[in-house]
Amino acid sequence: MTSLDLTIALPEILLAIYAMAALLFGAFFGKDQVAGIVLWMTVAILLLLAVLVGTLAPEARPVFGGMMVDDAFARFAKVAILVSGAAVLAMGYEYLARQNLLKFEYPVLVALATVGMMVMVSAGDLITLYMGLELQSLSLYVMAAFRRDSARSTEAGLKYFMLGALASGLLLYGASLVYGYAGTTRFDGIASTVQDGDLSIGLLMGLAFMLAGLAFKVSAVPFHMWTPDVYEGAPTPVTAFFATAPKIAAMALLARLLHDAFGAAPGDWSQILAFLAVASMFVGAIAAILQRNIKRLMAYSSITHMGFALVGLSAGTVAGVQATLLYMAIYLTMNVGVFAFILAMRRDGRPVTQIEDLHMLPKTQPIPALALLVLMFSLAGVPPLVGFWAKFSVLAAAVQAGLVWLAVAGVIASVIGAFYYLRIVYYMYFGEEREALDADVGMVQRVLLAVSAGAMVLGVFNLFGVDGAAALAAQALVQ
Repeated sequence: MTSLDLTIALPEILLAIYAMAALLFGAFFGKDQVAGIVLWMTVAILLLLAVLVGTLAPEARPVFGGMMVDDAFARFAKVAILVSGAAVLAMGYEYLARQNLLKFEYPVLVALATVGMMVMVSAGDLITLYMGLELQSLSLYVMAAFRRDSARSTEAGLKYFMLGALASGLLLYGASLVYGYAGTTRFDGIASTVQDGDLSIGLLMGLAFMLAGLAFKVSAVPFHMWTPDVYEGAPTPVTAFFATAPKIAAMALLARLLHDAFGAAPGDWSQILAFLAVASMFVGAIAAILQRNIKRLMAYSSITHMGFALVGLSAGTVAGVQATLLYMAIYLTMNVGVFAFILAMRRDGRPVTQIEDLHMLPKTQPIPALALLVLMFSLAGVPPLVGFWAKFSVLAAAVQAGLVWLAVAGVIASVIGAFYYLRIVYYMYFGEEREALDADVGMVQRVLLAVSAGAMVLGVFNLFGVDGAAALAAQALVQ
């Protein structure tokens, strides 16, 4: 270990030290009294680290003896993870305080999960991959059951833990097979064993098990069964976190593993990803039609969108990785806005989550209703909003790679999925008269909702440099 290693890993080290210090601070100075202070301190730390990671010039170099990799790809994912984590923490403050859930442990768990995610996207070794993934997962298990007096929240945490343990077992078994047949846990060492572009049966089986474990983390079908129940049962700020940062971390880890370790044999893993993509797009789109709870609807929506992101990775090209990164960045922005609105959904001070509660919303809240309309149209892929160009980019990458059938399947799934997004818009503007929702939307929630919706419109003219950063990140990964 050298001073250069410590310098490159400084953001992860600082965040880990902060999380432990915040834990001690909360324990010694009173849980309830300092919970708000710890939350806002965590928001500030995450944003400062995002600036630090984003401004340092990345170089494609291994650190800690190849256990981690520092490049533009890792930094792109880390900035997205840190910013989305800070946004979700900030917009959940009022909800947590109102529901008596504002405990100092919550932002500490978010910080620890973020450390795990940052390690995941920089992994250059199977051991590092597993350590980062488990640090993230253990934090998320606790967060899912954070509302201890709720049977539904406890059930969500238990389901997530049990199925997550199964997924971790699959991943670990696959990693052991890969190590056994490759003779190393380093990604570059594994890549050297498949230089001829053909995987042995042992390596292929190991990769298949690892893909199954990672598919659970991105909610890809058929490993999606935990998602609707956990999204519905967990406290809404926790659901918002699940729907944002962990998704891009798992997708980035998947891209890192495939291209750094198995990049010489895309023909062997592209078929698996294509199957996961098609299954996720159609199961998510069709199942969401039946949902009346907006959190469950967003769970199936996330399954569908992860399917579209996997379409880009299925291409196995630089353009495919770039399209996936761009898609995930846009998806995060849309989800932050939608969950900012869901957190503000109240009637007589009590949270509500049924989509029927949105009937005639513009009469009492015209601006939030308009912002939600823009986000729903963007999620549905209605042109010319940014969500349309996100889908177009992954489908175009699939066509360029010769996967025309996959792009056609994506178009069909997008048409099906548009129904439940447009149904929400219909309820808002043409539904029956009902008791209005409370109009006192929190300031942070209002700002994030407006920024998210505005980005979907203004991004049509300029993607704020995200497309260029995604291109550099993809080129750093796929060499």
